[in-house]
Amino acid sequence: MGKSGQLEQPLLRLTEVDASYGPVKVLQNVSLEVGTGEIVALLGANAAGKSTTLKCIMGSVRVSCGAIEFCGRTISSLSTTQIVAAGVGLVPEGRRIFTRLTVQENLRLGAFVRSDRNAVEQDLARIYGLFPRLAERRDQKGGTLSGGEQQMLAIGRALMSRPTLLCLDEPSMGLSPILVEAVFEIIHGIRREGTTILIVEQNAEMALSVADRAYVLQSGQIILSDTAANLLSNDLMRRAYLGV
Repeated sequence: MGKSGQLEQPLLRLTEVDASYGPVKVLQNVSLEVGTGEIVALLGANAAGKSTTLKCIMGSVRVSCGAIEFCGRTISSLSTTQIVAAGVGLVPEGRRIFTRLTVQENLRLGAFVRSDRNAVEQDLARIYGLFPRLAERRDQKGGTLSGGEQQMLAIGRALMSRPTLLCLDEPSMGLSPILVEAVFEIIHGIRREGTTILIVEQNAEMALSVADRAYVLQSGQIILSDTAANLLSNDLMRRAYLGV
């Protein structure tokens, strides 16, 4: 980090981003940075603007003010397909797998922006190694999988695009505590393999247990940002988000 405390060359940078749904402003002056190799958490209550922030990064919601840069390039005006091709992957809220397609078909769709067919086959084998349960169910329809298996499939599908940055939107939603721990261990393992991660979560304690740093959104604005360790001991954070 530089003297200002900011990352010198962030992989992802949002600068004073505003976004609206029609006349309703959802994000106001949101600035955040994610450095290469980090896990950064974006925390907050329902309707705080967390998912909208990810939608802005992915190009499905246009910013009305400010800029989003990835690898030093402004991506605010690119299409979602261009952003994925540039190296940003998304595991959406609610998983959104294709329930009528098989596990393998879902995974192959994750590589739709790629033309390196041989490498796609190698990555498919790597995903099956990372998620043995998906390998066992490769010919099974996505809709017949359990919630935890569907979350694994959604993560595997996003990894098939070979992202430099993986964004996860509420990966613990709807999962049992045991499966939540398993999913977060997988997230930790993905980072160990070299993928940078931005994670949106309501389960603040679990997210902070794996994150390096975190930002807290409230009513569309960043109200706190610090290392994960410092936020775990922050009085406001403990009262408002950690149930202490």
